[in-house]
Amino acid sequence: MKQQHYSAEFKEQAIAKVFGRSKEQSVESVADDLSMSKGTLRNWMKMSNRAQKPAPASAKPSSEWIPAERLLALQESHGLDEEELNAWCRGRGIFAHDLTQWRVDFCEAAAAANGRAESEELRQLRVANLQLQRDLTRKDKALAEAAALLVLQKKYRALWAAEDA
Repeated sequence: MKQQHYSAEFKEQAIAKVFGRSKEQSVESVADDLSMSKGTLRNWMKMSNRAQKPAPASAKPSSEWIPAERLLALQESHGLDEEELNAWCRGRGIFAHDLTQWRVDFCEAAAAANGRAESEELRQLRVANLQLQRDLTRKDKALAEAAALLVLQKKYRALWAAEDA
């Protein structure tokens, strides 16, 4: 089989066409439209991707990402399907499981902060409840004492009224 040589302009146009295709159109159909081998087109795509993207080895390891970078990465990667997510991760030198772990870490930290806020609020409510119970007990005792004094006062008046008569 004779090996065919393509011009640089043809390669650029073919790569632009394959990267600009719709989701319904496959790489094979683009290769058929251009009357070329799908393997050749895929090789050109790989070489184009290597030239456009920095090597992941230059990216820092996931353990060195600061929380602000991790949050930004979670926002950027949110909503991507699995294939797009893996491509996005490869471009940054991290793994999809790193993103999953970061999401869990953020959720746990938020829950812990929320739990601390709730426990502080609960503590304040308990203190207020205890104070109200003390006030109620004090007022009950004062009311009982006032009632006892009124009963004694009535008995005293009744006793003196009986002696005067």
